[in-house]
Amino acid sequence: MLDAIFKVIIFGDAGSGKTTLTKRFKTDLFISDSQMTIGVDFETKTIEVDGKTVKLMIWDFGGEERFRFMMPEYLNGTMGGILMYDITHYPSLAHIDEWLSVINGKKEQFPLVLLGGKADLEIIREIPFKEGKKLAKAKGFSGFTECSSKTGKNVEESFEELTRMMLSRS
Repeated sequence: MLDAIFKVIIFGDAGSGKTTLTKRFKTDLFISDSQMTIGVDFETKTIEVDGKTVKLMIWDFGGEERFRFMMPEYLNGTMGGILMYDITHYPSLAHIDEWLSVINGKKEQFPLVLLGGKADLEIIREIPFKEGKKLAKAKGFSGFTECSSKTGKNVEESFEELTRMMLSRS
């Protein structure tokens, strides 16, 4: 029996690691040759958090600009979100304000986590951890961390923490 069902959106620049994050979370496998998301993709996973059984309906939005117009239509019913950027590609962090404008000020309506992807690529990092954390605080995100879909670092934890935030609001 489910204690909750939550709709979660994952969005950010193309190539930031949204699809590999979603696939890693769903299957616990790293799929390096994932294809670009055309429009939106959908996955579900049921998890246990703090003794509660929660089904997550995960909407993975294509990061190319030509798909952004679709996103506001899919926001209805959203209970939580992850805005991803690539720690090895500075422009993906610089576009945060553009992404926040796409969700039209709705970030106050649900917990939104800023997540730096590709943390396994430390050697070619362009964005320091402290910079991402500082931006998350300045922009009013509910949480911040970095993850690696390749190694699995902070993948489960990111979704579990977001789920805790959603449970506390429901």
